[in-house]
Amino acid sequence: MLSVIRVVSILVLSIAARMALGQAYPSKPIRMAVPFAAGAGSNDIMARLIAQKLSESFGQQVVVDNRPGASGVIGCDIVAKAQPDGYTVLMMSLTFAVNPSLFRKLPFDSERDFAPVTMVASAPLMLVVHPSVPAKSVAELVAYAKANPDKLNFGSGGPGATPHLAGEMFKMMAGIRITHIPYKGGAPALADLVGGQIQLMLENIPGTLPFVKAGKLRALAVTDKKRSPVVPDLPPHDEAGLKGYELVGWNGLFLPSYTAKPVVTKLYSETRQALTLPDIKERLAQMGAEGVGDMPEQFAVFIKAEIAKWAKVVQAAGIQVE
Repeated sequence: MLSVIRVVSILVLSIAARMALGQAYPSKPIRMAVPFAAGAGSNDIMARLIAQKLSESFGQQVVVDNRPGASGVIGCDIVAKAQPDGYTVLMMSLTFAVNPSLFRKLPFDSERDFAPVTMVASAPLMLVVHPSVPAKSVAELVAYAKANPDKLNFGSGGPGATPHLAGEMFKMMAGIRITHIPYKGGAPALADLVGGQIQLMLENIPGTLPFVKAGKLRALAVTDKKRSPVVPDLPPHDEAGLKGYELVGWNGLFLPSYTAKPVVTKLYSETRQALTLPDIKERLAQMGAEGVGDMPEQFAVFIKAEIAKWAKVVQAAGIQVE
């Protein structure tokens, strides 16, 4: 009987300690690791937006720490090996779910070594073609590609980049043969698309929309399963001729595994609150994105599914980074 009472007492004290930790957190500055260069894309922008709002709500500075290299592996490894005290946070993108298949070996386990906190935002890509391509819909593009194997080229900012993976998944699901042309960045790829050197791309909406409006490119679909508020007249692939196709670029927060649940919950709730602010919503909309703020458990399920999904695409395309 005494041993049972002792065990119960220990459990109660442990729960109380964890609750106290959550209430006291944070009591010092937080480092938000970004595994890409400063100013390099949406991940860094998202980190700075959220870091500023968390600094205000926490009353403690949240410092963005850019640690670029190896497709995000260096920055992720820093967080995976950090103390699980809530003071080292990771802001990462879809690349997090792709890297386990892209690299032969990672210095961490993407599922075991991280505690998902929340998806901050998601944004679809847009399928655009050069006006010389005789297709006005996804169905027509697929039919044209099947009738003309290896004739169409699609560009991306480099091997393993989200637009590359989007194109490979498009090939795989449509059963077509089109050739990937990698560039050193999305901008030169887009320039060649406008110039007609390549024929199609799956790229972010803000970057491609001005060319669509100017008549230099034709937009066929968005990659989400729902319509985008930025281009509400444009159907998703699922409606336009390729059932089941879905891709959203996303950014999310992670903590090291074994971080106390009250700390995870507090970081999640404050981030979710930040995403409701009008200025954050407006800035995300300018990026073609929408705030999400799902619960840690939901985000964990999503991450597991994303890792499995991209493993199939990477394997089918034979992509690998040494």
